[in-house]
Amino acid sequence: MKICTIIGARPQFIKAAPVSRAIAEHNRLAEVIIHTGQHFDADMSDVFFKELDIPKPDYNLGINSASHGAMTGRMLEKIEEILIKEKADWVLVYGDTNSTLAGALAAVKLHIPIAHVEAGLRSFNREMPEEHNRVLTDHCADILFCPTQNAVDNLQAEGITNISSTAHQLKSSSAKELPRTVALVGDTMYNAVLQFSEIAQRRSTILEDLGIKPKEYLLATVHRPYNTDIPDNLRNILAAFFEIGELIIFPIHPRTRQRIVEFGLGDPQSEIQNLKFIDPVGYLDMLVLEQNARLILTDSGGMQKEAYFFGIPCVTLRPETEWIETVEAGWNVVVGSDNSVIVKKALNMQPPQAEGGIFGDGHAGERILGLLADAMP
Repeated sequence: MKICTIIGARPQFIKAAPVSRAIAEHNRLAEVIIHTGQHFDADMSDVFFKELDIPKPDYNLGINSASHGAMTGRMLEKIEEILIKEKADWVLVYGDTNSTLAGALAAVKLHIPIAHVEAGLRSFNREMPEEHNRVLTDHCADILFCPTQNAVDNLQAEGITNISSTAHQLKSSSAKELPRTVALVGDTMYNAVLQFSEIAQRRSTILEDLGIKPKEYLLATVHRPYNTDIPDNLRNILAAFFEIGELIIFPIHPRTRQRIVEFGLGDPQSEIQNLKFIDPVGYLDMLVLEQNARLILTDSGGMQKEAYFFGIPCVTLRPETEWIETVEAGWNVVVGSDNSVIVKKALNMQPPQAEGGIFGDGHAGERILGLLADAMP
């Protein structure tokens, strides 16, 4: 059976690594990787394939730097051509990006079964493009791989209720006959953290290179349009970083750096003495930075989870989160872009003992592979 995996952004490379490894070890499955090019910078893309030992993409579409509609449309056109050429049996998509939606739409129009990893997430903020991407993809998908029980519950609320831990009933001769199935498998990013955190500790020299010590810095990332495209929000966040006063390591997204210049926000690196800008880092370096931070400030969904995996308090720079489990566990607080709230939570957050089991047992990749293999005719 041939599985076409469609990825395009940094978090998807991480989510795909455990599944791609499991597929490679299976003698009856073959994987064709389509990289849309949504993250095209070497620091945002190439380094992750190398560090995570993901096979080199069979196709790189190079589609980026366009509006949401234009980007998704171009991806849809090119992915459709490849799926026809490769005679794909399944399409595997991850998360909630434009690449995810384009892959799902291309597959559903060709009547190719779709498996969605990280299904069922909801922020309930319809202003977020990711929210539309994930909802539409879920309603196209045939197998919905959920990372948490909350994700399963969200799908049930939308009428997707065929929940199963086995895929024997998935055997079908066509996508049209395939019963939609929801499977609680755990989180593949937890797989990746378990697989690579020890490797990261051995290989990474990022702390030494930056001259910092464990628990003596905060780690920040800002990349979502809610923060980067609204001048007041970006200004408030930078002001909060200044008021916090502690050393903040800030791997800066190219778009964020560009917006700081466009909005005339000065040179935060020189004006905010406790803020240290660095270029985007690879996965192994980021794991080490996360694991050794005193606290994480981010608008990234993946980093919210990774903070929880490592037992690091997290302040989420968004008005909501799809990872509500981390908030309920007391390790994540959602603050939006309010300057005073960011500062207050960063200086005073005291989470409880971490709870285990929210994101599974670290074997999501194997479960996904097993369900896909069971679906083979």
